[in-house]
Amino acid sequence: MKFRSKAAALLLLALVTLLLVLLTLCTGRAEPPAPLVHSASAPQRHPEQAPARLPGPGAFPGAGQGAQRRRPPRPRPRAGRWGAASLKKLSRRHGEAKNVRAVLPPRLWMHLAVVACGNRLEETLVMLKSAVLFSHRKMQFHIFTEESLKPEFEKQLRQWPDSYAKKFEHRIYPITFSVGNPQEWKKLFKPCAAQRLFLPVILKDVDSLLYVDTDVLFLRPVDDIWKLLRQFNSTQLAAMAPEHEIPKVGWYSRFAQHPFYGSAGVNSGVMLMNLTRIRSAHFKNSMIPIGLAWEDMVYLLYLKYKNAITWGDQDLLNIIFYFNPECLYVFPCQWNYRPDHCMYGSNCREAELEGVSVLHGNRGVFHDDKQPTFKALYEAIRDFPFQDNLFQSMYYPLQLKFLETVHTLCGRIPQVFLKQIEKTMKRAYEKHVIIHGPNHMR
Repeated sequence: MKFRSKAAALLLLALVTLLLVLLTLCTGRAEPPAPLVHSASAPQRHPEQAPARLPGPGAFPGAGQGAQRRRPPRPRPRAGRWGAASLKKLSRRHGEAKNVRAVLPPRLWMHLAVVACGNRLEETLVMLKSAVLFSHRKMQFHIFTEESLKPEFEKQLRQWPDSYAKKFEHRIYPITFSVGNPQEWKKLFKPCAAQRLFLPVILKDVDSLLYVDTDVLFLRPVDDIWKLLRQFNSTQLAAMAPEHEIPKVGWYSRFAQHPFYGSAGVNSGVMLMNLTRIRSAHFKNSMIPIGLAWEDMVYLLYLKYKNAITWGDQDLLNIIFYFNPECLYVFPCQWNYRPDHCMYGSNCREAELEGVSVLHGNRGVFHDDKQPTFKALYEAIRDFPFQDNLFQSMYYPLQLKFLETVHTLCGRIPQVFLKQIEKTMKRAYEKHVIIHGPNHMR
C-alpha cells in the first residue's frame, strides 16, 4: 500500500514538474535579437527570420500604386537651382553610376559653339583642347564647319585620351543660313563667320550657349565664364566685352558708318547667349514701329546696312544692341583679351588685377611674330601632350618662352598672361596630388 502511495506521489510530482516547464516555455521572456554581424564567420539566419528590406526604386517595374504611396518619389529640382555642390552630390548618389555624363541631364551641361571654315581646323582643335584641359563640368561642343573638314574633326577628337574625351560630347553641323542668300552670308566677313547670327534659330533645344571664335584660348575653366549667365538681369540676353577700353582711340568711335553699342562698341569674339530669351524676344529697330524677332531683325539690318559694315556679323550685333542696350550684359576685358590691350601699353585693368581669363589672338597673332607672347601661349597648349604633367610640360616651358618676349610691350607684363593659368594649375595640383595622390596628376 505504501509502495502504491509512493508511486502515486512520484507521478504527481512528475506531472507538476512537466506543467511548470510548459508554463515557463509559454510565458518566459524571449531572448533579445542578436546584433547584425557582417563577418564571414557569422552564423546565417534562417530565411524566414531575415529582416524585411524595402526594394529600391525601379526594383519592380510593374509595381502598383501601393508602393508609391508608401514612399513617394522626391521631386526633381529645377535646373536653375543647381549649384556646384548639388551637381557633386548628384554624381555621387549611392547606387547610381559614377559616370556624370550618364547622370546629369543635358540641360545642365555647358554648351560651347564655334564656326570653323577654311584653314581653321588646327586653331579650332587647340581652342577645344584649352577648354577640356582646365574645365570641370561636362561640355557639349557644337562645331559648325564645311563638309570637307568634318572627317578630320571626327578623327582628331577621337584620338584624345579617355581621361579628357569623357569630359565632352560633340556635334558637327553644316553651314546653313535660314534667310537671304547663303553665298552673301558666307562672304560677309571671314569665311562662314556670319553663321553665329543664326545659332538661336538652329540650336532650338539649347537654352544657353558660349560662342567663341576659333582664335581663342581658355586660360581658366569654362565653368567660370559660364557663371556670368547668373548675373544677367531680367532683360539681358547676351554678354560681350567692349571693343576698346579707350573710346577716343577705338575703331568704332573713329570710323564706323553705322550705329554701335555704347561709346566704343563691343567685340563678338567671345559671346554668352541665353538662346531661350533671344528666341522669345522682340527687338526694337529703326525700320518699323513694332518689335522684330531675332532672325527677322538680323536680316533686315543686313539689307539696310550691308554697304556700311566693315566687320560683318560683329557690326550687325553692335547695331542690334545699339537699339536694344537693355538686352546686353557687358563683361570686363579679361574675358576677351586681345593684342589691343597691351600692344600700345597695358589698358585692361581687370587683367592686371586678376590675369587674362580668355585670350583672343585676333589679327593672326597666334601664327606670326608680331606678338610673340600670344604665339607662345598658343604653341604651349598646342604642343602639350595630354597625359603629361601640366607644370612640367606646359607652365615651366612657357615661363622660359616668355623670357624671349620681354622686348615687346605685351611681353613686359608676363604676370598678366600667367596669373590665371597658374591659379588653374595650382587648383588642379591641389585636387589631384594632395587629395588623390601624385599618380592622378595629369
